[in-house]
Amino acid sequence: MTENKHRESFVSGIIKQNPLFISMLGTCPALAVTTSLESAFGMGLLFTFVLLCSNVIISLLKKLIPEVVHTPCYIVVIAAFVTITKMFTEAFLPELFATLGVFLSLLVVNCIVLGRAEAFANKNSVLDSLLDALGNGIGYTLAICIIGFFREALGTGGITIGKIFTFIPQFTIPLLKYPGTQVDMSMSVFTDSAGGFIVMGIALAVIMAIENMKNTKKKVDARIKMQQEAAAKKLAMNTAAPATTGSKKEDK
Repeated sequence: MTENKHRESFVSGIIKQNPLFISMLGTCPALAVTTSLESAFGMGLLFTFVLLCSNVIISLLKKLIPEVVHTPCYIVVIAAFVTITKMFTEAFLPELFATLGVFLSLLVVNCIVLGRAEAFANKNSVLDSLLDALGNGIGYTLAICIIGFFREALGTGGITIGKIFTFIPQFTIPLLKYPGTQVDMSMSVFTDSAGGFIVMGIALAVIMAIENMKNTKKKVDARIKMQQEAAAKKLAMNTAAPATTGSKKEDK
């Protein structure tokens, strides 16, 4: 039972209750920082770090924090880790810090971080809170990286690595635009705000279509099962009827 709870705490945030694609939380920073795959991945890492640390601390202190000041205390804890994250990012990854801008500071009041603190961390064990934060962090990072990949690929014609994470040699993977040729199928609209809404809408439509297919399959399977049970019950009644008739004739 405990292992199942641990597994559910971790997996739920990645798939079943993905904070962006399913719960539709944190959409504003998601659309703002996903102009490239690198910036989206960087935001995902910093978000996961803040969520992980705040969930663990809040779970540890849940019995010491009075109920009337839950939210202010949570904000103070989250703000402390956001400040630490900002300082280290500005010192060691200045390009990422400049790219994320104000949205890094807004992690203090991010509805996902506050929501997991209020709905989960203050009611569960430290281990479950850690797994919940890790699952939601991975789920959010995966979601914004998917959006960032398609926006950059469609908007610039390729994926550039090493522009923000400067400790990696910079290189570009051409997908829709090839240097030295006339092949250029990129659409700059995807690097604008409108492109973020378009990609987000398509992603949600695909997820909804998959969910509808699953629900339809469940309904069909349930109907087939009911028909099979009804047929088996009818066959059992027909089989029992001649035996009953025969026994009555023998009695006579």
